[in-house]
Amino acid sequence: MPLDSPISSSATKGSEPFAVPRGAGVLAHVTSIPGGRLGDDALRFVDWLADAGASWWQVLPLGPPDAHRSPYGSASAFAGWPGLLARRRAPVGAEEEEAFRARHGAWIDDWERWAGGRDAVLDQVRFDREWGAVRRHAAERGISLIGDVPIYVAAGSADHLSHPELFQDGVVAGVPPDLFSATGQRWGNPLYDWPALQRRRYRWWVERLRRTFELVDLTRIDHFRAFTAYWAVPETCPTAVEGQWVRGPGRAVFDAARAELGTLPVIAEDLGLITPAVERLRDGLGFPGMKVLQFAFDAEVHDASDHHPSVHVERSVCYSGTHDNDTARGWWDASRSETRERFLVAAASARVVEDEPWWTLVRLALSSPARLAVVQLQDVLGLGSQARMNTPGREDGNWTWRARRSELTPAVAARLHAAVAAADRLPT
Repeated sequence: MPLDSPISSSATKGSEPFAVPRGAGVLAHVTSIPGGRLGDDALRFVDWLADAGASWWQVLPLGPPDAHRSPYGSASAFAGWPGLLARRRAPVGAEEEEAFRARHGAWIDDWERWAGGRDAVLDQVRFDREWGAVRRHAAERGISLIGDVPIYVAAGSADHLSHPELFQDGVVAGVPPDLFSATGQRWGNPLYDWPALQRRRYRWWVERLRRTFELVDLTRIDHFRAFTAYWAVPETCPTAVEGQWVRGPGRAVFDAARAELGTLPVIAEDLGLITPAVERLRDGLGFPGMKVLQFAFDAEVHDASDHHPSVHVERSVCYSGTHDNDTARGWWDASRSETRERFLVAAASARVVEDEPWWTLVRLALSSPARLAVVQLQDVLGLGSQARMNTPGREDGNWTWRARRSELTPAVAARLHAAVAAADRLPT
């Protein structure tokens, strides 16, 4: 379907806010599970999650990563990464290929041109086949899948080169200077031309979300605040200092998607500089926001009080830490005494203090009033900073951690199961 085709005028379906039952999840990219592939590796991990009492597996973006292995700089907002395949050369029938092309006409031709021909399409058929098997097995074991949508696409990606009319010239994405960086962050991604997208009734975004919900049951949208206002940096500026705030599209994108797709099961990544306007947009759409416990106890973090367990609400998702944080053990080792003291006071109040501080952080996340609590796999395993997934601003050494099969033992699963049960988060 051409991206400038109008969206059907059918009535809005399922526009009520998405709600999830109280449950627990584990955050781990496919490359981080033992074996680092789909197929049997992923099926075994799903089984381990079920034994551990989890009801959610949160993955990071599934697209082809960039030169630094980051899935947030993917060559496509739609394609899966063939590097995750367990059977890269599995045969694909002509009918299977034809059916895939018919279902994914909004993007597969762009990907075929960018990635170099028909073999790239066959890899996408294989990816959908293997991921579909994982999703079906997860559903059978009571595990739902959470995905991740980076708000921007990579410069020079299939999306950027195939649809230059949807992006601005002369400016790139970033965030302004703050307490952590005097020059801000110049990400360099192309910025959307929102009026151009509006004229096409946000078809590209509708198709992107359609693809997302073919793969997962719930998704996080990264840098959600940019739908209210985004930081535009002149392309010639080497830092983000000279940027300015520009109004975003607001809820129009999501209204267009709801009219076509129905209820949107979305987590709004509302971290960083969040204004009342961002909160109104999030709440008006019925999306849960994020609470990150590693931010909650450090007085130097500007929004620490917003993440403290005492202010958590049911319609939110509580994290021990995200892929951009240190592991819980690494966080504890690097924390100052004041931060540790505030943390232990909160844990004592929730009656979740354990011998290991990192396991206490896991228990505190699970005890949150938030409907969904997600903990990093590294935190469940008690690993230190050497297992950190990503350090923002560092180009090398990220996105490489992988658990060993010997670490995902029945004993660890049983311990997590007991903690999930104590927090009244077992799947029903």
